[in-house]
Amino acid sequence: MSKSSNKTDAKRTSRTKPPQTEVVDSEAIERLVAKKSKRVPGPKLKLDYDEEARSLVIHVDHEDEAAGIARSMLELGITDDRVFDGFLSHMAALGENGQVASERATNFALGFVASIEPRDEVEAMLAAQMAATHQASMMMARRLNHVTNIPQQDAAERAFNKLARTYTTQMDALKRYRAKAQQTVRVERVTVNEGGQAIVGSVNHEGGGDGKK
Repeated sequence: MSKSSNKTDAKRTSRTKPPQTEVVDSEAIERLVAKKSKRVPGPKLKLDYDEEARSLVIHVDHEDEAAGIARSMLELGITDDRVFDGFLSHMAALGENGQVASERATNFALGFVASIEPRDEVEAMLAAQMAATHQASMMMARRLNHVTNIPQQDAAERAFNKLARTYTTQMDALKRYRAKAQQTVRVERVTVNEGGQAIVGSVNHEGGGDGKK
């Protein structure tokens, strides 16, 4: 190919490139950095299998283990060490694509829970269930897209629909729990009639002054 042909191709490429692309990209990066700066994420988890003990060992990926655990507990809204220990075990047991344990799946679920910003152990547990339900939903969606016969399609579709409805129910449960915690005490109006009788709430008068309708 000649040099003139190369120049022509370069000109065509430059002409077809959308305008303001670099500006848009720069703005997107700045907005993302600003959004990330509002929340300091907790450390990731590292999973190792102890062959001798035949058990999964969970590590907080932080140079100072105590500080890493503190950051993780704060991010997850968990203050009880016993709950935190069990919570990490549940996250590590999710697995991925047939694997017993997967750091990627575990840290994805952990990040999902943190993004909800749970305020206590109950919210953290609900968020963890939502993460697990989502992961199972995606697995069923993948199977639904690769079925080879009607029975497989029906089974995958039923499972996916159930999981999708479960996820919605879990979201509603989290909203109700948070709304209940934010409820304020309502004080009704108190009216004291002649003779010292107190009536709480609104009072409706119907009809004329003789009490008849």
